[in-house]
Amino acid sequence: MSTKIQTVIKAGAVAVTLLLVTGCAGLQSQIDALDARVDDLAQAQSASAASSATVGDLRRQAAAAQATADEALAAAALGIACCDATNEKIDRMFERSQSK
Repeated sequence: MSTKIQTVIKAGAVAVTLLLVTGCAGLQSQIDALDARVDDLAQAQSASAASSATVGDLRRQAAAAQATADEALAAAALGIACCDATNEKIDRMFERSQSK
């Protein structure tokens, strides 16, 4: 009876060893797959960060262009006011010369 128990124990040890080896191999493949996914996600995040930096640069450039446009609009308004004032002066001078 003791040889049967020893045979069962040996067979169980062999079965446990086989399960551990195949389980570890499966686990290693899962770890490798996870590493690949992490690398892919890191590359995607890096590309997203580069894209965000580009969007930030574009926003700064747009803000600078808007500021320049606002300055040009203010200068144009001053020019129009000056032109209107000059026209009024010319009109007054013309009226004075006509009235004499």
